[in-house]
Amino acid sequence: MDIGELWEEHRSQIVASVAAALVVALLASGSWWFFAGRWKAPPSIFDSPVDNVLGYFTTDDFNMLSVDERVKYVQQFIGRFRGMNQQDSVVASAFLAGVTGKVREQMTQNVRILAKDILIQGAATYVNLPVGERGAFIDKWVADWFRFAETTATGKESESTNDDIMTNARAEAKRGEERQRERMKGKSLTDKGADRFLGFWEKEVEPASSPREQAQISRFMDAVRTRMLTGQ
Repeated sequence: MDIGELWEEHRSQIVASVAAALVVALLASGSWWFFAGRWKAPPSIFDSPVDNVLGYFTTDDFNMLSVDERVKYVQQFIGRFRGMNQQDSVVASAFLAGVTGKVREQMTQNVRILAKDILIQGAATYVNLPVGERGAFIDKWVADWFRFAETTATGKESESTNDDIMTNARAEAKRGEERQRERMKGKSLTDKGADRFLGFWEKEVEPASSPREQAQISRFMDAVRTRMLTGQ
């Protein structure tokens, strides 16, 4: 199972968890977020009004944070959203109902940029490692992101070891490969992989990637897929 298939299978869960943070308009807090001439640090997740926190997700300033800072910010907001009081929930729901146009497009682009930057970060580390260390890196990279997803969705630290996560992930990858073979009868495995990859790529990552980044990510995704299916 490659990253594209993992995204497709878990897309609804990811969207359900993160949507409130990423589709919020600046309807109540004002449009000055978009037109400020200097970078603004993110508002405090737990001490700022919910509309300020939500609004920050739809600005270019959000993209200026490091990958780790953006990921942590999203995770912390989801934690707040999970325990959001009734008043904040009403505010968030009102925003969600009014998200349209440029605000929605900015939000979508920020999601794409974060996904691209996560993959570029992994790809850059991967290509700079000795060949003999790359497999172990992929194992840890995949396990860390599975653990992050579980912790973010449940609010509880995962107790699974890297070995446990990778064993389950590889088993699921092989089952997914078999399902794909059945669905894609009449096409080669190369065609099948290309279909899955292009679907993920065209919808989510390519619009935010330069040609150089596209090449780096493509190589890395292929290595991850091979490692998941063959252990090599």
